Amino acid sequence: MNIKSVESATLVAIGYDDSREILQLEFRSHAVYLYLGVPGSVFEALVAAPSKGRYFNDSIRGHFSHTRISKADFGRRGES
Repeated sequence: MNIKSVESATLVAIGYDDSREILQLEFRSHAVYLYLGVPGSVFEALVAAPSKGRYFNDSIRGHFSHTRISKADFGRRGES
């Protein structure tokens, strides 16, 4: 999974695994979540969105299954 920092009032970093359709988001609160079954088009739209927080709230939150992971897991996942 390729993890990259983003400029956002809501998010710190985002990553996407296209083969498994998993979106990984790290929030300013330091919470890290995996969103499952996310199409690549949703990830691309998030990257391009002028307001990543607004896009997240409108198009991701409540639309996909998710799980919170620990910061330690985030580091290991980001290295692969």
